[in-house]
Amino acid sequence: MPKRETIKLYLNLGHTFDHLFMLIFPTVVLAIGLEWQRPYSELLPLSLPGFIAFGVFSLPAGWLADRWSRTGMMTVFFFGIGLAAILAGLAQSDWQISAALGLVGVFAAIYHPVGLAMLVADEPKLGRTLGVNGVYGNVGLALAALIAGALADLWHWRAAFFVPGVMSIATGVGFAIAARGGDPVRAKGKPGAAKLPRSVLLRVFVVVVVATVCGGVIFNATTVAMPKVFDERLTALTQSTMGIGLLVCMVYLIAAMAQLLVGWWLDRRALKTVFVAVVALQVPLLLAAGSLQGYAMLACAVAMMFVVFGQIPINDAMIARYTSDEWRARAYSVRYVLSFAASATAVPLIAGLYKATGDFALLFNILAALAACIFLASLAFPSPREVQAVTP
Repeated sequence: MPKRETIKLYLNLGHTFDHLFMLIFPTVVLAIGLEWQRPYSELLPLSLPGFIAFGVFSLPAGWLADRWSRTGMMTVFFFGIGLAAILAGLAQSDWQISAALGLVGVFAAIYHPVGLAMLVADEPKLGRTLGVNGVYGNVGLALAALIAGALADLWHWRAAFFVPGVMSIATGVGFAIAARGGDPVRAKGKPGAAKLPRSVLLRVFVVVVVATVCGGVIFNATTVAMPKVFDERLTALTQSTMGIGLLVCMVYLIAAMAQLLVGWWLDRRALKTVFVAVVALQVPLLLAAGSLQGYAMLACAVAMMFVVFGQIPINDAMIARYTSDEWRARAYSVRYVLSFAASATAVPLIAGLYKATGDFALLFNILAALAACIFLASLAFPSPREVQAVTP
């Protein structure tokens, strides 16, 4: 396999690990709650430092990557997130779990600004590349629920941190060996993006901010709450942590195909056309998810996550098409600081609303309102005529 393709494979695997590690706790918290005899609304906020760090540390990660080394930062990512997860598995108290999850977030923050910048550098098939990378990320989401649920039932919840931690460190060794000699996926000396009128760039910026902030809350709230939603609404299908993890895994794997479809579509149609079509479906599906039960909820969850995941390559394509390579890691870091900082609010939002209402109906109504904001922003995105000078 050519060196460039080998590096891209490791970068895609990194996306799997990134989302896997960030979503282990929302599933194992069900098992921890039973062992420690503590309520869900009290334990879930322990993951908040991790989600805050996931956003805050994206900015220094992107800056270091552009100033030092992208391959060096990705090597730090693989080793750091693996060791942090092992520490989480060793935790004996609330503060130890919270601190370890915060450390997981610090290293997880490296991936999106650095890994994506490496992937899209001088990439002719931008949509396809982002779509494939998105599928790898969604596999991480899916495996987080499955692995955490299975290991919690078959062994212990601590194993849900130990096993992926060792796997990430082993992958980091392989990446370090494959990436020796520089940044083979990084374009050097390439021209920047075409100049656009300031008014057009301002509209793009506003739309990206709205889509990033609102989309970050929707994405994190749906993925964090999903195990508990299934635990309560799919009791006719399963009553074990492993069974819940399996159902969540199935939903995410099916929804992962959205990123391949959207990536293929982005290479063939105007970005605005794809953007409007995808986000238009989020509002009714999020509203429906607020009240459905059983098989209807399962079907709605598949459709809902399909369009939520489908928006991700669109947001990343906006950055790739409007920034030059020498600034791209920093541009992605700003986007993900906004996204993950906003998404961190999902944890207290879920815990607070669940404690106050005892269900997730109001949560999904709020998420539907945020989706409506994204839809309105998508209508304001510049038309193909206004951005015809821009190329991937």
